[in-house]
Amino acid sequence: MPVILPVKGVLPIFGKNCFIAPNATIVGDVVMGDECSAWFNAVIRGDVNIIRLGNKVNVQDGAIIHCTYQKAGTIIGNNVSIGHNAIVHGCVIEDSVLIGMGAVVMDHVVVGSNSIIAAGAVVLENTRVEPGSIYAGVPAKKVKDISPEMISGEIDRIANNYVTYSGWFTPIP
Repeated sequence: MPVILPVKGVLPIFGKNCFIAPNATIVGDVVMGDECSAWFNAVIRGDVNIIRLGNKVNVQDGAIIHCTYQKAGTIIGNNVSIGHNAIVHGCVIEDSVLIGMGAVVMDHVVVGSNSIIAAGAVVLENTRVEPGSIYAGVPAKKVKDISPEMISGEIDRIANNYVTYSGWFTPIP
């Protein structure tokens, strides 16, 4: 069974048709929209601030979503994929974003819609990622604009695939 715990009396809230892997951990002030998924060993820790996930957000294996006490909650829009072993911390991720495997997104970052954070990138505090762009490197910098084909072929495809994969498991009630 997944670890789903209240913190200071606040229990996570789940939308419709969410999949939570048996070893995922979700605690505290977390609200997930519809068709979200938290995969194996994912941690979504709303113990020190709020975490809000829109609809069709997938938090892949080993990824961590956290926040900073009294300073930075984490807000994630719709149609977002958080890649394997990524860390998303105290930031805002707008709609239709792909956070690559092993990427780190730090406090007070805003990732604009239709963007990709490349695998292994480190997005430093207070960075504003332009909508429709790809950021890569350490520290992450803009490397190019995203084409409409990349939005549908990567961002949308991956988010939709994870909704499909979730359907292979029994959703939580």
